Amino acid sequence: MNWYQALKDFKEHLQIERGLSTNSIESYSLDISKLINYLEQNDVAVSPTKIEREDLQNFIYEVAKLLNARSQSRLISGLKSFFNYLIFEGYRDANPMELVESPKIGRKLPDTLSLPEIDRLIAAIDLSTNEGERNRAIIETLYGCGLRVSEVINLRLSDLYFKEGFIKVTGKGNKERFVPVGEITQQYIEEYVSNTRRNVPVKPTFTDIVFLNRRGRMLTRAMIFTIVKNLALVANLQKNISPHTFRHSFATHLLENGADLRSIQQMLGHESITTTEIYMHVDKSHLREVISNYHPRSNY
Repeated sequence: MNWYQALKDFKEHLQIERGLSTNSIESYSLDISKLINYLEQNDVAVSPTKIEREDLQNFIYEVAKLLNARSQSRLISGLKSFFNYLIFEGYRDANPMELVESPKIGRKLPDTLSLPEIDRLIAAIDLSTNEGERNRAIIETLYGCGLRVSEVINLRLSDLYFKEGFIKVTGKGNKERFVPVGEITQQYIEEYVSNTRRNVPVKPTFTDIVFLNRRGRMLTRAMIFTIVKNLALVANLQKNISPHTFRHSFATHLLENGADLRSIQQMLGHESITTTEIYMHVDKSHLREVISNYHPRSNY
């Protein structure tokens, strides 16, 4: 087995067996491609089934000069997954990455926006343009429902269950979940669909997609990032924000206002509640209130 065949098979495994998104598969592929390039450039003639820890450690040592600790950690995790796949398929008996340690990194706390800052961003949208109503609906959906950017661009008209107060979201690994949608978010989506969207020349492939570009095609992740960055400039918001910032703000504001962590986990589509627990840092006063209100010793 050569490296390119192994990489091709691994990508098919990630897509078919694990159901990962295109972005996740490309991320894994990039990790393996970096290793392949390193081996070729250094004339290391060893197959995926024979490579040992020493060669991999040399590779990681060289790559570490170019990557920060978080990127190194992700690379090591990707390589471990690749060799675990080879073990699963019976090509190897052991994982050569097993004893390779990832660099220690602190947990990055998410950036958030206050409600007045979100209102400033929305107020900065030029509703006189053809894209104004669409962009307002996108921002409200990111914040009002806590969606990932990939979930927003893939949202379909057939996923909108407004009478029931929910939207159906397809998240990571093609896992579906129902997320409550508030009246304001619903109103802005309906206004966009009824007004701006109906005048867009929709391409046949995208007739069910909610948010479209001016040519009637699905928006890209990069376009959503650009929309958010431009709005931050217009609103003179002195923060480095992205579409994901609205998702963080959604979870943070829910927690600050008394929502329980399990409910937030379900709405965000986190597989593990430990991922959701990152938001517990935000409002220490909320934790004090929990003790004050619910602990039997609080009134002594």
